[in-house]
Amino acid sequence: MNDTLFCFIRHGETPWNAERRIQGHTDIGLDPEGVHQAGLAGRWLAASQPRPGFLYSSDLLRARLTAEPLAEALRVSIRYVPALRERRYGFFEGLTYDEARASHPQDYAAFEHREPDYAFPQGGESLRTFSARVVGALQALHAAHHDEVVAVVTHGGVLDIINRFVRGNPLDTPRDFHIPNTGLNWVRAGIDGWHILSWAETRHLDHGALDELDIA
Repeated sequence: MNDTLFCFIRHGETPWNAERRIQGHTDIGLDPEGVHQAGLAGRWLAASQPRPGFLYSSDLLRARLTAEPLAEALRVSIRYVPALRERRYGFFEGLTYDEARASHPQDYAAFEHREPDYAFPQGGESLRTFSARVVGALQALHAAHHDEVVAVVTHGGVLDIINRFVRGNPLDTPRDFHIPNTGLNWVRAGIDGWHILSWAETRHLDHGALDELDIA
């Protein structure tokens, strides 16, 4: 078969998520709501069928703190993959979206319009470079886990790339899907390609979760 069933999970809520502050590679932990969400996600996945037998995570703190209760619930070890980190946002990191728009209007316009080759000053990544990093990590995980179920804890920007890669959508098209904190996103990869089975599941949560963008 050579199929891999993935459950991609965005990290739990952070204080900067609640403030609508851009995180990137800045190492922010979870807030109490994020800790609660991670516990709920772990219990849900432990009871799911099929149940993940492998767990990978970004090595940034907010992802690690989300992965730890998942590992405990699933009784598996965590394998950390730096290539699953969030996009590097350069001098936007630490700013709210409103602050970034007001302070750097031209850069914000390039960001908002999703210009694929625009890279933020001070160490930021372009969408094209970021996408290549993420897709390379996905393909490596698929090659390593034929006919297995794999959970992956990562970030909103990474999930944005995953959704576009699987659906074949360009990097510069507006986002038309949600990416809530600890949302579960099930994807199958096989010889017939990559397919989304379900996206942004939040049935395991006892109330809503944040999405960094306000979309319908």
